[in-house]
Amino acid sequence: MTKAQIISGLLTPGVVAIIRADNSEQLIHASQALINGGVSGIEITMTTPNALQVIADVRRTFGDKVLAGVGSVLDAKTAQAAIEAGAEYVITPVLKPEVIAFCNRVDKPIFSGSYTPTEAQTAYELGADFIKIFPADGLGPKYIQAIRGPLPHLNIVPTGGVDVHTAGDFIKAGCVAVAAGSSLVSKDILKNQDWAKLTDLAAQFIAAVAKAREK
Repeated sequence: MTKAQIISGLLTPGVVAIIRADNSEQLIHASQALINGGVSGIEITMTTPNALQVIADVRRTFGDKVLAGVGSVLDAKTAQAAIEAGAEYVITPVLKPEVIAFCNRVDKPIFSGSYTPTEAQTAYELGADFIKIFPADGLGPKYIQAIRGPLPHLNIVPTGGVDVHTAGDFIKAGCVAVAAGSSLVSKDILKNQDWAKLTDLAAQFIAAVAKAREK
């Protein structure tokens, strides 16, 4: 899959699920539940046990039904290992120029963690495809709207504190997509293996983003 195809697949429907699972079996079931609810973009964090093997397992199981990315990446070496395992895009929690440079070299989408307007613009100038505003819960949609006033070229994806009730507000503020972790794939869902609930939540996120984009 080309970089353009990956980006297109992430923007449509515009929801990325962040999974921090305890084991690969949980993640496989969670991925299927998310797919059933319409979410294909899945971020597997490096804080997940055996994360690289999990990424490989997800890609082998679902193929192109899932756009599997790697999150919590702090250096280029980790990004390379994850891409070799099958990750199709890379997400950092903070601004890491070496990771952006590496992803550009291998032609893979990169979400660069940022918090301030200066960090966001710097990440853009370094070649980041998406600006991951993190944590977004304390800033809110109005902050995004304010940033995009002078910086409308930024492709912003808020992360941290985004839930089904605020997802639409972030889209209306100018975000190109949203990323959701515990508000979508909660510890309770994983512990109880409540895959039907996860599918329902995923569908709610998809609907919220779609409705916000209509206006």
